[in-house]
Amino acid sequence: MILLLTAGLWAQNGVIKGLVVDKQSETPLNGATVELLGSEEGIGGITDFDGYYRLENVPLGRQTIRVSYVGFEPVTIPNIVVTSGKDAVVNIDLIEAFDQLEEVVISTTNKERSVNKLATISSRQFSLEEVNRFSGGRSDVGRLAANFAGVSAPDDSRNDIVIRGNSPTGLLWRLEGIPIPSPNHFSTFGTTGGPVSALNTNLLKNSDFITSAFPAEYGNAIGGVFDLGFRKGNKDDYEFTTQVGIFTGVEAMAEGPLGKKNGSFLVAGRYSLISILGTGAGGTSATPNYSDLSFNIDLGKSKLGNFSLFGIWGQSDIDFLGDDINEDDLFAAEDENTFVESGFGVVGLKHTINLSESSYLRSVVSGSFTRTDFKLDRFIDKDTPEERIIRYTDADDLETRFSFSTLFNSKLSNRSTLRAGVLVENFGLESLQRDRESQPDLDGDGDPDLFTYLDVDDNLSIVQPYVQGQFRLTKNLTLNTGLHSQYSTLNEQFVLEPRAAINYRIAPKHRINIGYGLHHQPVPLPLLFLNEEVNGEIRQTNTDLEFVRSNHFVVGYDVRLAKSWRGKVEVYYQDITNAAVEAFPSSYSSLTEGADFDFDNDKVSLVNNGTGFNQGVEITLEKFFSDGYYGLFTASFFESKYEGSDGIERNTPFNNGYVLNTLAGREFTVGKAKKNALFFDTRLTFSGGRYFTPVDLEASQAAGFEVLQDDLAYTQQYDGYFRWDIKAGFKINSKSKKTSHQFYFDLQNVTNNENVFVRRYNRVSNQVDQVDQIGFFPDFGYRFQF
Repeated sequence: MILLLTAGLWAQNGVIKGLVVDKQSETPLNGATVELLGSEEGIGGITDFDGYYRLENVPLGRQTIRVSYVGFEPVTIPNIVVTSGKDAVVNIDLIEAFDQLEEVVISTTNKERSVNKLATISSRQFSLEEVNRFSGGRSDVGRLAANFAGVSAPDDSRNDIVIRGNSPTGLLWRLEGIPIPSPNHFSTFGTTGGPVSALNTNLLKNSDFITSAFPAEYGNAIGGVFDLGFRKGNKDDYEFTTQVGIFTGVEAMAEGPLGKKNGSFLVAGRYSLISILGTGAGGTSATPNYSDLSFNIDLGKSKLGNFSLFGIWGQSDIDFLGDDINEDDLFAAEDENTFVESGFGVVGLKHTINLSESSYLRSVVSGSFTRTDFKLDRFIDKDTPEERIIRYTDADDLETRFSFSTLFNSKLSNRSTLRAGVLVENFGLESLQRDRESQPDLDGDGDPDLFTYLDVDDNLSIVQPYVQGQFRLTKNLTLNTGLHSQYSTLNEQFVLEPRAAINYRIAPKHRINIGYGLHHQPVPLPLLFLNEEVNGEIRQTNTDLEFVRSNHFVVGYDVRLAKSWRGKVEVYYQDITNAAVEAFPSSYSSLTEGADFDFDNDKVSLVNNGTGFNQGVEITLEKFFSDGYYGLFTASFFESKYEGSDGIERNTPFNNGYVLNTLAGREFTVGKAKKNALFFDTRLTFSGGRYFTPVDLEASQAAGFEVLQDDLAYTQQYDGYFRWDIKAGFKINSKSKKTSHQFYFDLQNVTNNENVFVRRYNRVSNQVDQVDQIGFFPDFGYRFQF
């Protein structure tokens, strides 16, 4: 009876535990006080020698803790979801007080700070709970970012991230401090997005999303940074999760202690539910097959430091058969059979060692790959006695990457922190791409010739040393400054990039931020290695292109309107030079690439004479989750322009003009013991339409393939985008076992609004057809934790 009673009491409560560290030095804080707010039982504790704490018998539901340490600014962590099926792990960073003799009375929420202490402007911290909570997100961090100010993603078919009018190719993905290829299923060579994410959000810890004037440790990007990290597994108990969802698939996850040095393991695998059901989704009638495996193995601490092994592996394939394709399919045509296979993988070994009480060295070595095999067969004279089929497009791409990063961090004092490091990346490229589109019939067989426009087996290295520091000049004034450099072995380019940001607290609840950064990035690799026939010889005439250069200027104002309310306004200007354009007058610029699965394959002998700019204002009003509800409103008003070699200023295809997002959610505790929860979430999105280049119908009919009016590039605009999503679900915490359940239904585009996807030439009908994006689509999910 005693055992049963004890088990019952334990199961009806949960655990909050985690690690408390000094944010500047990342060393554990021994003796920090952690207390559960609003608890009549006075639940609390202190951290042990290694900085760990554990609060037991915590009531189920959303809880708040307060963490304090002598001489440090206290932090309040609200909105901690405590369930009976899984321990809540909350790691906290504390900042040492500016003046040790002064009593610290200011208490901030951890959400208001970025994870990277040197990212103080145009940065946003996000959590696993946010990724899975927002309606319409499909548990995809890319679609989560679309809710933030400055981000435009009015494309239901892909998760490309357009930041402040930049091409998605300007985005840097990082995992555990190392750059990685696009972590998406069905991703293609040179792109950063895809239809389905291969990132398993159940493994993510709190991470950063940065949109401008990045700290000096980030390079080789001009648009934005997704700096992600994997959480560690439960080092005390074994825990398991199973779940199922339309887009996330069927999933199983396990975690638990490993070894005798406080190590842990965390591993999860997913397989496409759509593939099991044998149906189409996401804008096509073809069946997508995809699966992925993610892991993070922490080997614990030893005299040699802490080692951890992490990785992701994913593969995907889909067959589009013309006889089964509808004319409104987003990805395929009725007169073609298309076969797509893709894969992605990264594995890394991370080592961290404390050199002193205030300094540490962190190094990561990793290898990654991304591959795509694309084959397209086109019917000639389809549905006639003369029907035949020919191989029309053939692409086989493999990009490998070996990376080494090392970072030295030292807390010089409570007012200054120094960080220096270097990143070395070696890219291996193997690509063979052949296509008949727009080609003449030189061999006289009646079909356009199959021209090899990309044939490369090469490698290049990019080296990025940097140094940066944070200096608290006064109690209210902080300076972050640094210098990043970048060198490419391809054409021996070397650039220096100064970065700086000032954060000034003009009043306890008001802050002003000013930032500047110079950033460089090569043109996308599919353009860099294009073949051109010169005097009968095949040459790669784009390899001498210089880095695209971008100057970022940003000013921001941040205000705490109330206990759980935050307001933010940012104004920015981005000046872009050295964009790749054609040597003769034309409307083309490399700044317009990257919003689809492929790149132009006829842009050769390019020169660095293109320019562009992005400017705008962003507004954020956020109510952090408290009192059972949350809210988020973001508004972005921006302009994105470019000039090709013809000197005419044009809209970029990413110049939507405005994006408005409104999100809200309410949670009700239900049941006699108030341990279960009913939740509702909603999301409204309004956006200006994308600019596009109109089809020259007469020329297309004569040529037999789509011909665009390049002299009218991006002069026409699709209708505005609107979407309303509604999500509802139920959380159940077991009364007798350490288990929990969660169900949800996510109704996406509930008004079935017909947002335009594309207007394209249809070879079968010989007309320009409008294809709309995904209409009303119901998603669902179920999760079981034990």
